[in-house]
Amino acid sequence: MSTANHSEKIRDLCEKAWDEDIIPTLKTFISIPNKSPAFDANWQENGHIDAAAKLVTDWVKKQAIPGLQLRVLQLPKRTPVILIEISGTTDRTVLMYGHIDKQPEMHGWLEGLSPWKAVLKGDKLYGRGGADDGYAIFSAILAIKALKSQNIPHSRIVILIESSEESGSVDLPFYIDELQQDIGTPELIIGLDSGCGNYEQLWQTTSLRGMVNGTLKVETLTEGVHSGYGSGIIPSSFRILRQLLSRIENKNTGEILLSAFHVEIPEQRIREARMAATILGDEIYKAFPRSGTMMPVNDNMSELLLNRTWRPALEIIGCDGIPALKDAGSVLRPYTSVTLSVRTPPTCDADKARDQLKQILEADPPYHAKVTFTAEKTSHGWHAPLLKPWLKTAIDEASQTYFGREAMAIGEGGTIPFMAMLGKKFPEAQFLITGVLGPHSNAHGPNEFLHIPMVKNLTCSISHVIAKEAAR
Repeated sequence: MSTANHSEKIRDLCEKAWDEDIIPTLKTFISIPNKSPAFDANWQENGHIDAAAKLVTDWVKKQAIPGLQLRVLQLPKRTPVILIEISGTTDRTVLMYGHIDKQPEMHGWLEGLSPWKAVLKGDKLYGRGGADDGYAIFSAILAIKALKSQNIPHSRIVILIESSEESGSVDLPFYIDELQQDIGTPELIIGLDSGCGNYEQLWQTTSLRGMVNGTLKVETLTEGVHSGYGSGIIPSSFRILRQLLSRIENKNTGEILLSAFHVEIPEQRIREARMAATILGDEIYKAFPRSGTMMPVNDNMSELLLNRTWRPALEIIGCDGIPALKDAGSVLRPYTSVTLSVRTPPTCDADKARDQLKQILEADPPYHAKVTFTAEKTSHGWHAPLLKPWLKTAIDEASQTYFGREAMAIGEGGTIPFMAMLGKKFPEAQFLITGVLGPHSNAHGPNEFLHIPMVKNLTCSISHVIAKEAAR
């Protein structure tokens, strides 16, 4: 695969396949509201996840790739997993990963756009789940098909596509145990569910944050009372909540005050953040749909990247006990509940962090109010092992060949629970975690889009790396 001729043929094949075959199929995929189980309690009865699995597996079968075996596995009351095996020319295994479940609709889609209707505008395909992460199975299969079209050797390939990632990969551990012999011991793991700093080069994700989620509830009364009658005697549950939150977060800076949530940032990751900041500049914060003149928490771009990738951060992602504005009456409310989502650094022990969070929030409550913190989801982060020379060279070559620019490394602020599982299970494996979620692509939010030139170049780049793995 060292010749320019091979590269051009692979590029042409990928361009044609995406334009004529994959994008039309992906449009149908976007139209399926296959929300992850955490957002669709009746997912089995609704059948949307099964419909999405059938759509993508039917497409895979039509590719007629020699040596490909496909299975859809479904344990009782578990979302399905798609397992694809493609025989290779070495006894080594490359594992590729993605998912097909989706986040819920979210409000705020622009006029003419919809979560469940694919709209192609220029280089962008809008709709829920195209970029996060429906493209992955198409990209993985096409990368292998491109190699076979040029008779370029590759190792044994295993592709694993799950359906519960957006729910924290709750079903995946059961399948990993079941499929241990089928997967084998991969030497290279390629994850296609991450982000990119821009759409002009190949980005490797070097770390992922973990997460501690839970509900904090403050109760002061057994029922609401007239605010003119009770206020000044009984404290507001919201005011107590504010005091409790100040125990764990600096209200002025957002710094998390609990020691269990902090780790030492590796020097190499600091250097990589500075390099990425040089490339991206103020696009690091301008990529967000900011309201008015809203500015970021810091004017140092590399520090912003480290904040997002190696430092803990709190967000209130839900609340209860507070009526909508139109329903607000003059009432001293009996309780306030909020859902806390705390992102944890990649190497943080999320279990210890969760325990410290609960202890601090519940200890010595103001006014002896009833305070409870109920942990709901704890996910560990992931830190990539250092690249071996052959993989670093392959990634750089791929980016130069198909993007015309050097590859870049960057941490990501999100969580892919499967990566932590794999890192623990296969400590000797090399990782290439990458993806297409770049500026304004807005996964989980309104107006999610897939950047078509990016996904085409990414597909070709993955093909290049897989070929280099076999040739080493």
